[in-house]
Amino acid sequence: MTITREKIVEAAAALLNEGGREAISTRAVSAAAGVQAPTIYRLFGDKQGLLDAVASHGFVSYLGGKMGLPETGDPVEDLRRGWDLHVAFGLEHPAVYTLIYGEPRPGVESPAARAAAEVLAGQVKRIAAAGRLRVSEKRAAHLIHAAGCGMTLTLIALPPEARDPALSALARESIIAAVTAERAGDGSDGGGGGDASLAGAAGALRAALPGVTALTGAERALLDEWLTRLADSGHSADARPGDHAPA
Repeated sequence: MTITREKIVEAAAALLNEGGREAISTRAVSAAAGVQAPTIYRLFGDKQGLLDAVASHGFVSYLGGKMGLPETGDPVEDLRRGWDLHVAFGLEHPAVYTLIYGEPRPGVESPAARAAAEVLAGQVKRIAAAGRLRVSEKRAAHLIHAAGCGMTLTLIALPPEARDPALSALARESIIAAVTAERAGDGSDGGGGGDASLAGAAGALRAALPGVTALTGAERALLDEWLTRLADSGHSADARPGDHAPA
C-alpha cells in the first residue's frame, strides 16, 4: 500500500509540474499512476488530501535544506539565510509553492505549511532567547511569514526578466529591522529606545519559560501572557486603528 501511495503522489506531482494545479484531476492521476479512482479516495480521503500529500512531497527538499542550515552565533543572520532559502525555493518550484501558499483556507494549514511554520518558529525563538526580539514571538513569526510569502508570490507572478533581484533583500531587511533589535552592548537599541529594550528582555524571559520548574502551570501561563503583552508593547502604541489604512 505504501508503494501505491508513493506512486500516486509522484504521478500527481509530475502532473502539477507539467500543467499546474488544474492538471491534477482524479481521472488524470488515476491514469498516470495506473490505479482506480477509488484507490485515491481510500488513501487520501479526497482531492484536497491528495493535494496536501503532493505539497508535502515537493516541500521535502526545502525543509531538508532549511533544517539542515547550520546554526551560527547570530540567530538574526540565520533568519536572513532562511528567508533567502524560502524565496529561492518558491522561484525554483513555483507550482509546488503556489499549491501550498497560493490559495489559503481560513483556519486550515496544510502539513507542508505547518512544518515550515515550525522551523520559522524555532528561528524566532532563538532570536527571542538572545534578547533581540522587539515584538512577541507570535507577532514576529506572522510578520516574517506574511512578508516572505507575499514577496515570493509577487516574484513568481512576474516574468523572470522583470524580477528585480534587490526586491527580496529590501523586504527582508525591512522586516528584520521591524522585529529585531541590535545586539546588547553595541551602543544601539535598534531605534526603539526603552520600549525595544523592554520587549527584548520580555521576549528572552518568555523563551526560557518552558524550562522553568519553580512555577505551576497556571502561573507559567499567566506570566506567558504578561510577557507577550510586554514584548508587543513597543509597537502597539504606534499601531493605532486607522494610522495605516489604505488610501
